[in-house]
Amino acid sequence: MEVAMKSWELDNGVKLVDPVRDALYCYSADRQKTANEAKPWRKDPHHFKNVRVSAVALIKMVMHARSGGSIEVMGLMQGYTDGDTIVVTDAFGLPVEGTETRVNAQEDANEYMIQYLQSSRDQGSRPENVVGWYHSHPGYGCWLSGIDVDTQKLQQQFNDPFVAVVIDPDRTISAGRVEIGAFRTFPADYKPAESATGTADDGTGRQSVPLAKAEDFGAHASKYYPLDVSHFKSTLDSKLLELLWNKYWVQTLSQSPLFSNRDYGNKQMQDLASKLREAASVVSRSGRGGNMFSSREAADIQIDMIARASNTVAMKERQGLMAGEVKAKLFNGLGAATS
Repeated sequence: MEVAMKSWELDNGVKLVDPVRDALYCYSADRQKTANEAKPWRKDPHHFKNVRVSAVALIKMVMHARSGGSIEVMGLMQGYTDGDTIVVTDAFGLPVEGTETRVNAQEDANEYMIQYLQSSRDQGSRPENVVGWYHSHPGYGCWLSGIDVDTQKLQQQFNDPFVAVVIDPDRTISAGRVEIGAFRTFPADYKPAESATGTADDGTGRQSVPLAKAEDFGAHASKYYPLDVSHFKSTLDSKLLELLWNKYWVQTLSQSPLFSNRDYGNKQMQDLASKLREAASVVSRSGRGGNMFSSREAADIQIDMIARASNTVAMKERQGLMAGEVKAKLFNGLGAATS
């Protein structure tokens, strides 16, 4: 059980904060006021480079994202800035109306946010300000859509420093580690270098995005940049995580992503079929068109991405089947052995 918990922490890069660095949990209103008055992020669009998320905030966001199923959810993050780093110490969900493609905060959500922050300060439990917002992208990766870009630009204009975090609950369950990305938008008059834009990828230089989202994914990639995300915990967090793990370890061992995340697996296969049909159409047109070489090159790139995505899906299916077989051999004979 302890080994499984340590494995989860290693997969997600959750590191213990030593006593010297426990200052991450010590909020200084005066220091934040000085930083907010200086506004170094106004001079450098790339000022913020890192986001550090506490383990408790991470779990809250993932559980909220997972509870939404295929519907997007939204929430806010509390914390502070430390040089080029935004430190997230806590998070809370918002009562918003979401769909499978977007999520919008209404008047009720704004009122809830104000009351929550005020009660946190009155009770002395959480004096930090809001430093960003998070929302979920169920099954289609961590990046900003056109609506997300507009929302983030508005927040940076009036509530900076502010960061946008995206969590994919389906890919989190499938991969066994949190699929998370953090982003900030560029000013309207700023033209970034091509290498400075884009989103977190799958290690191949490209991110796998469903065909239905591909156009929106590429249309706004030059308007924002990703930040490095890391996670931390205190000794108190370690105790809380241990208690949580002791409560849910049976569920963790007994469940299988093949069943708990079956809808996502089906959607992946349907999306791969659509991409294969489109790639076949591109190859067919390239044989008749005038610019044959460029069309073939585009088709080769597309087919290569499909092959990589297919291999990933097949590998996860095999892992799920093997895990189920191992669990069956381990636990199915326990009753007979003890009787």
